[in-house]
Amino acid sequence: MSTGYSLKIMQKNNEADADILGVRLGRVCISQDVPAKTVAIRLGVSKQTIYNWFVGSRKPHSRYRLMMEALIAELG
Repeated sequence: MSTGYSLKIMQKNNEADADILGVRLGRVCISQDVPAKTVAIRLGVSKQTIYNWFVGSRKPHSRYRLMMEALIAELG
């Protein structure tokens, strides 16, 4: 299955601070081949928001924290 993650997204995610929750989620999703669209639907946000979180350019609002942590645990 191909998620369509670009080399640029994967590189930026790899270079981003792993302490950021969105970056951690991105690493799990990229390594497990989970499409950003699937994550976006599950969390109720846009696909662009997911990409922003994955590369650390935006931090998720605290209301998403528990859902994101659960998703990381489920996929990880």
